Amino acid sequence: MTLQNEDWRNEDTASLFEAVLSLRTPDEAAAFFRDLCTLRELADLSHRWKVARLLDEGLPYREIAELTGASTATITRINQWLQHGAGGYRLVLDRMKERS
Repeated sequence: MTLQNEDWRNEDTASLFEAVLSLRTPDEAAAFFRDLCTLRELADLSHRWKVARLLDEGLPYREIAELTGASTATITRINQWLQHGAGGYRLVLDRMKERS
């Protein structure tokens, strides 16, 4: 299935989001995502999340690139979503700060 910008939210993605919301523990999340994703997909997702966290901490692109191995183009793209995306990164970053 190829999703266009305008049709990424559909019955299938809604079902996926509901499934994620049903997870109760980190171990449950780990089991679900390991079954759902390839190891490469998990690595890519966690890599993006690490870059987003480092951007939120205010680290410069060069330092993030050195720490993560991400290209500055990837860091720029993640920062664009962090600053001007749907607000998902910001929502979760803020909630995680509240927990600590």
